[in-house]
Amino acid sequence: MNKDEYQKLVSEFTPKEKKLKNAVLAFLVGGAIGFIGQVVVAILTTSFSMEVKDAYVWLCISMIFISSLLTALGFFDNWVSKCKAGLFLPTTGFAHSVTSAALDYRKDGFITGLGANFFKLAGSVLLYGMLGGFFFGVLGVIFHG
Repeated sequence: MNKDEYQKLVSEFTPKEKKLKNAVLAFLVGGAIGFIGQVVVAILTTSFSMEVKDAYVWLCISMIFISSLLTALGFFDNWVSKCKAGLFLPTTGFAHSVTSAALDYRKDGFITGLGANFFKLAGSVLLYGMLGGFFFGVLGVIFHG
């Protein structure tokens, strides 16, 4: 069997990704999470007389806690496989990546396991987020004085 025949055989048995279905599902799930977040903010501002700024802080804290808890309990990965990218909103996705790295390396100890690998998955997000913030901050100073 030559290389072309092998590639043809592989392409026949490789499952096809349903991109449109995944995109619609991610849009709907992400939108539903955003809607629920807005409902929570509305409840916090009206029922608890909280300022909008403080309500968003509590919403972020709640989302981080819930996604970390669901990751620790083993539910988050299963839901991501069904809901695709809709669950990986920046806050929940970042909390999931940090929590899953912590769970994977906890058996190696606090220093060499947990401490050394805590931001293994989320490190690139932090790096490029900080670089992007710096770059656009410099552009903002240059163009807007």
